[in-house]
Amino acid sequence: HSGDATVVLPPQRTYLETVRRAKLITRAIIKALNVTGPFNIQFLAKDNAIKVIECNLRASRSFPFVSKATGYNFIDLAIRAMLQKNVRGDYHTLDLDYVAVKSPQFSFSRIKGADPLSYVEMASTGEVACFGDSFGEALLKSMLGVGLRLPKKNILVSLGKEENKVKLLPVLLQLADLRRYTLFATEHTADFLAANGVACEKVYKIHTKQRPNVADLFEKQGVDLIINIPARPLAREQADGFIIRRKAVDLNIPLITNRQLAEAFLNALAELKPSDLKIKSWREYVAG
Repeated sequence: HSGDATVVLPPQRTYLETVRRAKLITRAIIKALNVTGPFNIQFLAKDNAIKVIECNLRASRSFPFVSKATGYNFIDLAIRAMLQKNVRGDYHTLDLDYVAVKSPQFSFSRIKGADPLSYVEMASTGEVACFGDSFGEALLKSMLGVGLRLPKKNILVSLGKEENKVKLLPVLLQLADLRRYTLFATEHTADFLAANGVACEKVYKIHTKQRPNVADLFEKQGVDLIINIPARPLAREQADGFIIRRKAVDLNIPLITNRQLAEAFLNALAELKPSDLKIKSWREYVAG
C-alpha cells in the first residue's frame, strides 16, 4: 500500500523526463476534471513510461509532508485557491539543497502472530519525516525516528529469489569490506554471497535440522538487524521466512522486508556513521 511506502523528496532516482511528463499529465487531468484544491494523484513509472494509478479529490497523508519538505504551506494555498484567490507563483518544489524522507511506523508487535509484511492493505499506524543534507542521512534519521536501531555488529540476511541477491550484492560487498559488521546468511543466500566474494557465516533454516541454524543464531550470538526478503512478496508464507520475521518482531530486532529499502538503508549504513547525523532545525534546512 502506498501509505506504507517510504517517501523521498526531492526524488533521487527519477528521470527528469519522467518528472516533466508527470507534470504535463497532471495539468491535463486537473484541467479536464476542473479541480480546484487538494488532490492525490499516483503514477507508476518505468523507463519514462508513465501510467496513472489513481486520482482522488482529497488530500493524502503526503500533503503535510510535502508542505514541510518544500517550505510552502499547501494547505493555505489550497484554501485560498478554493476561495478563488490568486495563488499563482514561481514555486520551487524539486530544486532543493536537502532531502526529506518520510518513513512508516508499524505496530506488528501488538498483534500476536501477525506476519510483519506489507501488502495491498495499509498496515502502518504512523510515520516520521526527517531532513538531511543527503538521502542517506535523511533516511537513517527517519528510520531511527520510527524506532529502528542502527546495527552494532551482527546482520542476518535472507534474500529469497536470485534477483534480490544480485541487486543487493554490490552493497553487501561494500559493507563486508568495511569490516564493521558480521554478516550471517541463510544457506542459499550464503552460498551465493560466498561465491561472489562476500565474507559471511552460513546459518541453516530451522526446518533443515542442520546446525548452526537461525534459532541458534538468535539464542547464542544475537542479531542487530534482519533483512528478510520473501521469495514470493504477495504470498503469506507460514514457513521459515515467517518464523524469522516474527522472531524479529517478538525480540524487538530491526527488520527490513523490502529490497529497495534494504539497498538504500545498507548504502546509508556504509556511507555514514551515527556521528555523521547532524541535528538541525527545520528552518535551518528550508531557509537555507
